[in-house]
Amino acid sequence: MRVCFCWVFICCLCSSAIGQMVIKGSIADAVTGEPLVAATVVVKGTNDGTVTDFDGTFSLKTDEQFPLTLDITYIGYKGISHILTEETNIELLLEPDTEILESVEVKGNRVSQKQFEAPLTVESLDVLAIKEAPNVSFYDQLGTLKGVDLTKASLGFTIINTRGFNSTSPVRSLQLIDGVDNQASGLNFSLGNFLGVPDLDVLKVDLIAGASTAFYGPNAFNGVIDMHTKDPFYHKGLSAEVKFGERNLFSGSIRWADVVEGKNGRERFAYKINLHYLRADDWEAENYEPTEDSDAGVDNPGGYDAVNVYGDENFDRSRDFTGDAEKAQFPGLGIFYRTGYKEVDIVDYDTENFKGNLGFYYKLNGGSILNATLSYGGGTTVYHGDNRYSLNGINFAQAKLEWAKKDKFFIRTYMTTEDAGSSYDAYFTAVQLQDLSKTDKDWTTDYSTYWGITVTPQVRALEGYPQGFPVDFEQQAIVLEENKGLLFQWHAEAESVANVPGLRPGEPFIEPSTERFDEAFDQITSSLSSDPDNPGTRFYDKSDLYHIHGEYTFTPAFGKIQVGANGRLFTPDSRGTIFLDTMNRTIETWEAGIYAGLEKKFINNKLRLNLTIRGDKHENFDFQVSPAASLVYSMDPNNVFRLSLSSAIRNPTLADQYLYYPVGRAIL
Repeated sequence: MRVCFCWVFICCLCSSAIGQMVIKGSIADAVTGEPLVAATVVVKGTNDGTVTDFDGTFSLKTDEQFPLTLDITYIGYKGISHILTEETNIELLLEPDTEILESVEVKGNRVSQKQFEAPLTVESLDVLAIKEAPNVSFYDQLGTLKGVDLTKASLGFTIINTRGFNSTSPVRSLQLIDGVDNQASGLNFSLGNFLGVPDLDVLKVDLIAGASTAFYGPNAFNGVIDMHTKDPFYHKGLSAEVKFGERNLFSGSIRWADVVEGKNGRERFAYKINLHYLRADDWEAENYEPTEDSDAGVDNPGGYDAVNVYGDENFDRSRDFTGDAEKAQFPGLGIFYRTGYKEVDIVDYDTENFKGNLGFYYKLNGGSILNATLSYGGGTTVYHGDNRYSLNGINFAQAKLEWAKKDKFFIRTYMTTEDAGSSYDAYFTAVQLQDLSKTDKDWTTDYSTYWGITVTPQVRALEGYPQGFPVDFEQQAIVLEENKGLLFQWHAEAESVANVPGLRPGEPFIEPSTERFDEAFDQITSSLSSDPDNPGTRFYDKSDLYHIHGEYTFTPAFGKIQVGANGRLFTPDSRGTIFLDTMNRTIETWEAGIYAGLEKKFINNKLRLNLTIRGDKHENFDFQVSPAASLVYSMDPNNVFRLSLSSAIRNPTLADQYLYYPVGRAIL
């Protein structure tokens, strides 16, 4: 990495100075004559561009020589290409792109012609849709796109799924922000809007549906969500946004971007800064209905397994006394459940999120741009995966360095690092609190022993209870149903006895909102689950991901050829709380891929053939090949026919390969 920075610095010093031209002009509506604000003006084949101001005027500096072509685009209008042969002040008019359908006028389309003609299905969310979205974050607006499902793990965590399985860890979809993978390598979930781009800096979001490995690499199994941020050379100035909502929600963002002119007024260097803060009272999990796995319902005197009560589960059926022998010896005991802890007593619902982004852009001679970006995100929220997790003080950071020329080449390297902070497993914490009082086995024994000694004689003394052996279970059931109120009372007594030392050694049940509870809770959640002397429920994660990717485009006379390669290295560190990296075991893994693609046009550029093939190798798995092919025929701007074949692979995640995670009553 140090050598790379030195090389880039030398390139910057060696870039020679040449004359730079200034192109000025204005853009207006061809029908009304009104100026068009924020129309995009780009010198074709370069990164030189700008947007019009409130008067519809623009001023553009470029190193390109005459003649040159300006591409002018604006949503809802027909884009134009204007050939310029001399330095002059130009006035251009854009025609509205309209179609009249009876009394309804439709302007433009948020899916461009280029996207219509892409080899894959593309849905888009542009800057206007993002700006108009009445949501806390633009991530919530992605749910309006075809083929997208949103899962809310909590108020602070929105999870995007595309096609197929809906999960809070969507490893079958790839999420990119300016080409950078937005996946937490260790914790195994997409960082989403927790580290993602603030709304003020989002330019557009493209959803590429379907298998896309040949184009985007492994894990583009169900699709790709490709997010693009605003270029500070085009989008300058100060922007700010504040949102208020229910649950004490406050969201504030600020963006500043500017261009620093060098010698002779050249726009060589640009930068942008993004800051975002969110706080809110998260939704509290208060669903106390029986789970789908509960063997009993709310009418059971011995209780039931509630959704948001933890530690009341009966996985091994040790508290199931519904067999004939048990019904004879412990009449009325049936199925009973241990006293658990409500989630509201062990989870922090004060959601807080801070994220920042700092980007530097430098234009080199020849139209290429050097870009360095730093991103950070952190805070506190609730996450739902295999269990419920309280993510406290969690931190993510990404650093990217890229050298690129539009439509020609790029070399991109980045790293992602994560720190789980003081995060802990909510369910496992409830189980640990129970075990500080009594083990599950001892609690069950105390409950059933009290029932056998104290309650059984009272049940057998009930009027109409069948006497003698074998027991008439049909008559027994009738009597128990007639005395259900007494059964509820007796079960409450047995639960109270089991929650104190009683017949077995132990401590009383640790009641929430007491000093004893706070001390025990702090002890459990501050100790690592892998600590052999003092095991707790806190998980540790300081995993890193290193990635490098390069691509080059050749344009011979017969078509366009793209070639590229990438590699990445995972360096997980969980100290045995998530992965099997105990006893100084190293589980670093690498993967690499190469690809090539051909694009050829026929029939006056109306028919386009795309062929792509990719090969990937993972350290732990065999070499895999992913081909793709498509034929796209553009009959006219409104009718495009596509025939495509694509394939995909998914490399198993670190969790798939090395998971060793205690979840309470078991280890995954």
